[in-house]
Amino acid sequence: MAALKFAGLDDTDSEDELPPGWEERNTKDGWVYYANHEEMKTQWEHPKTGKRRRVAGDLPYGWEQETDDKGQVFYVDHINKRTTYFDPRLAFTVEDVEEQPSIKQRYDGNTSALEILQGRDLSGKVAVITGANSGIGFETARTFALHGAHVILACRNNIRATEAAKSILGEWHKAKVEAMTLDLASLHSVKEFTEAFKGRNLPLHILICNAAVFAQPYKLTEDGLESTFQICHLGHFYLVQGLQEVLRRSVPARVIVVSSESHRYTDLVDSSGKMDLALLSPSKKEYWSILAYNRAKLCNILFSNELHRRLSPHGITSNAVHPGNMMYTSLHRSWWLMTLLFTFARPFTKSLQQGAATTVYCATAPELESLGGMYFNNCFRCLPSQEAQSESTAVSLWELSERLIRERIGRQSL
Repeated sequence: MAALKFAGLDDTDSEDELPPGWEERNTKDGWVYYANHEEMKTQWEHPKTGKRRRVAGDLPYGWEQETDDKGQVFYVDHINKRTTYFDPRLAFTVEDVEEQPSIKQRYDGNTSALEILQGRDLSGKVAVITGANSGIGFETARTFALHGAHVILACRNNIRATEAAKSILGEWHKAKVEAMTLDLASLHSVKEFTEAFKGRNLPLHILICNAAVFAQPYKLTEDGLESTFQICHLGHFYLVQGLQEVLRRSVPARVIVVSSESHRYTDLVDSSGKMDLALLSPSKKEYWSILAYNRAKLCNILFSNELHRRLSPHGITSNAVHPGNMMYTSLHRSWWLMTLLFTFARPFTKSLQQGAATTVYCATAPELESLGGMYFNNCFRCLPSQEAQSESTAVSLWELSERLIRERIGRQSL
């Protein structure tokens, strides 16, 4: 029988290519079987290789499995508005053998965020993303929402955030996405956001500290601190502190802090090796916008590392990421020279989808479960600057951040 089954099959071009008259199908639970229309029979084994296979992963984003009146399964592609009886996952079947985890880099700087989550289902996961109404924050939110996560866009401008949420809903009508007001330049606003979120009794599996400002003119926040430092670091520090209780209830949970390679070009301690607030929140005379941004990005990595050291025993991990060099985002809008530079460099930069990839990877990759205290660039771990690796500097920054908040909000705020 075996000789008859495999007779005359060698004239196909590929080992996995089906001979004429055969069709590949799959069951509801993902097992692949093969139908021979000429002999009117089906079998589990591939007619040429004799191997059994199954579909890999969940349906791609935007796809949904439904059943017609006759009980036959069909597939709806809501993004491209089409229907088919062909399971799109059949293009990604795997052999029915125990898979070994790969230790090789799977993604790089050309990978998009949507490619990171190809075939993944994030249903049941809740994610909060700061600064998500535009740029890589929006692409991060969009990618999560299109794969089933409940996404909250935490933004200063609620009108723009609501418009961003509507844009995602227009792409996928079943997306769970909404806007909440959060102004990182106001510690009072951060406290209001955390109280409002906790009042909804939602879990929190992914917290993305993404919002930032770049090349800002000198400005003090309502809390009396330089705005770049507060928006990029202190506001996020207070946000994580306020949501720590929810994160602990939602383990395993991940915090991702978006930093930058620019962290390499500065430090945070004075000549005596002590943390100097004047470096983080300088006077107008001593202020230089680029240096303020670099220092804030160094704060991001130090904060992420110390956060992981303190919370990883409770099932919460934290990693810092660099989204990409010369990313064309709205960050440059405060400085006309940078706008001009980004305009000329745009053909050679990453897309926003590619810029969001490392954030999405660190927030969802199974191989990073329980791993943190690291810095990622192009979806791959790399070493940050020596200063960013300093535990003593990280502890000093943590203690300074707590003191600044206590002085402005009160001891019950932490």
